[in-house]
Amino acid sequence: MDIALLAATLAITIGIAHSVLGERFILIRLFRRTDIPHLFGSPEFTKHTLRFAWHLTTVAWWGLAAIIVLIAQDRASSAVLLHVLSATFLVSALVAAVGSRLRHLSWGAFAMIAALLLVAARSVP
Repeated sequence: MDIALLAATLAITIGIAHSVLGERFILIRLFRRTDIPHLFGSPEFTKHTLRFAWHLTTVAWWGLAAIIVLIAQDRASSAVLLHVLSATFLVSALVAAVGSRLRHLSWGAFAMIAALLLVAARSVP
């Protein structure tokens, strides 16, 4: 399963590159524009939404990398996988909540998914 661990390492690395390079070469340049749409009354909400949505991709890839590692190490019981997914959605909720200053409602949905997955994990035999 060394190949799977290599895949997980690549997923983590791609996530880092995606966030760092995306901030530096895409988001910053995009946010300098004066024609950003005004959602909920300001371009700032649009910018915050684009930024946290961009970084949620990295969070998802890291969650998938964790699942790859667990499968590769033959520790991927249903309960463990549900815990990893719950943690991934919890981090997504935090990123969305902080990134939007609680204005984008996705944080609530992500938090609810995290809680439901946690309850589901506890009910697995």
